[in-house]
Amino acid sequence: MGVERAVTRWYVQRQLISNQIEKLVEQLSRAQAEQPEKEGREARSEEVQSLRQQLTEAEQRLKALGNCPKPMMG
Repeated sequence: MGVERAVTRWYVQRQLISNQIEKLVEQLSRAQAEQPEKEGREARSEEVQSLRQQLTEAEQRLKALGNCPKPMMG
């Protein structure tokens, strides 16, 4: 039962991080598309940098999560 719990926890964490990455990529592309239109380019630039930093951190967390504790065979 302990292995099943570890695998389930791994899948949940992986899915949460993947969802966060997808959301950040969408926000980043939207912010970059709006950047030339806005007069406050500096504020947009800071927002883009912040989103890139968050995206990098999320990707690092996903990489640190590693492989599934016990590969599922089906």
